[in-house]
Amino acid sequence: QVQLVESGGGLVQTGGSLSLSCAASGRTFSSYAMGWFRQAPGKEREIVARITKSGGSTYYADSVKGRFTISRDNAKNTLYLQMNSLKPEDTAVYYCNKWPKSDDYWGQGTQVTVSS
Repeated sequence: QVQLVESGGGLVQTGGSLSLSCAASGRTFSSYAMGWFRQAPGKEREIVARITKSGGSTYYADSVKGRFTISRDNAKNTLYLQMNSLKPEDTAVYYCNKWPKSDDYWGQGTQVTVSS
């Protein structure tokens, strides 16, 4: 089983940038497609972006397309999310998980707050 620890969140103004990281324990990180998810207050958790095992293919939700970039470094067992041109509606707790997601893999998340 893989344990996931998210980091890199914070408070940023509209138009700003943040870079999130997801550190995975264990030796099976490269065996999984991975995704970033987010949950805003009062809303359901949603997929933001996902990436294949090799990193060769990515998918983005329409709401973040062109602004966010997902990547991974299998040698470092780390998943990344570069977030640019942030908007107040991006405010949420961000989580990483394998894809398809598993309830056994949720970490504590990292809070991203975008002020207007």
